[in-house]
Amino acid sequence: MTNIQKLEQLGQSIWYDNISRNVLQTGELKRMVDEGLLGVTSNPTIFDKAISGSTDYDDQIAGLLSANPEIDTAEIIRALMVKDIQMACDVMHEVYERTNGSDGYVSIEVTPSKARMTQETVEEARLLWNLVGRRNLMVKIPATKEGLPAIEQCLSEGININVTLIFSVDRYRAVARAFIAGLERRALAGLSVRDVASVASVFVSRIDTLVDDLLSKKNDPAMQTVMGKAAVANTKYVYQAFKDVFSSKRWKALKAKGAVAQRPLWGSTGTKNPAYSDLLYVETLVGRQTVNTVPPATYNAILDHAKPALTVERDMDKALEALCDVARAGIDMRWVLQKLEDDGVAAFEKSFDGLYQNLQNKRNEFAAARV
Repeated sequence: MTNIQKLEQLGQSIWYDNISRNVLQTGELKRMVDEGLLGVTSNPTIFDKAISGSTDYDDQIAGLLSANPEIDTAEIIRALMVKDIQMACDVMHEVYERTNGSDGYVSIEVTPSKARMTQETVEEARLLWNLVGRRNLMVKIPATKEGLPAIEQCLSEGININVTLIFSVDRYRAVARAFIAGLERRALAGLSVRDVASVASVFVSRIDTLVDDLLSKKNDPAMQTVMGKAAVANTKYVYQAFKDVFSSKRWKALKAKGAVAQRPLWGSTGTKNPAYSDLLYVETLVGRQTVNTVPPATYNAILDHAKPALTVERDMDKALEALCDVARAGIDMRWVLQKLEDDGVAAFEKSFDGLYQNLQNKRNEFAAARV
């Protein structure tokens, strides 16, 4: 039994935060499924790296341009993403079937520039849901204030949603409420709530990156003992909020109709500081009904030397102490978490803009070659 499978037995699903045409065509993703992988996530940065950094997509790009030389570059990007997601969904379908729809999902994100636009987000989520045409798809919508009503609307329509870019406990609770409200609307309309799936993606390591940077600027050696603790502490409190929300009377009424809880998903769990354990954001956050989506290096580290054990509810006193230490150091965690949300949206917009420009250059190269 692999460590990935041991984590599944403990109630945590490991998903892969990476996708590329090469991973799909070489059978690498299928091999990972055999090792126990339970899902796949993507984002604009991942697609930019996959598409801009290889020639694997050139044949499809050339075909799209040949069929319609005037096709918009954004439509080309969408077509490339949709094909990758469809292929990944097909590979993961066996997991979807084996787990009765609990796992086996693949995520695709709405265009980042729409993160602050509710109706535009809903419309693109509907479009992606229909274009991919797979029940084991999740559409990713950022947990901005404008994204919350879009999340509720899409869930009420039966679209599986991966809510992304969550940082604070308060925003997590708002996301969970939007999930419940969406299912309540669906139930009120006489529609089934059994087949609607969702996860709430809480970003982890980015918190330490920013907090550690702020602490280092204090020029106080005592701050060294505070570093590397805020992210795990914050995430442990999100898990407590999850248990609270999904033990409420409001939720139990939906559960009685067959609804399945929106699981918290730990994202951004690759360790960025080489001084920390490469499994810092894995081994400390193992809990029942959770997902951890990991980049390639972290996935390999789990297989190689993880020690699976339930840990997310351990040492809550130390988690509180860590957050108090950060506050005593003069760092406002509310400001930190809001800045991380804003920076996250901006980073994904930058990745999409870079991909757009790279594809513009590529289509120009193809056009010149035809002359």
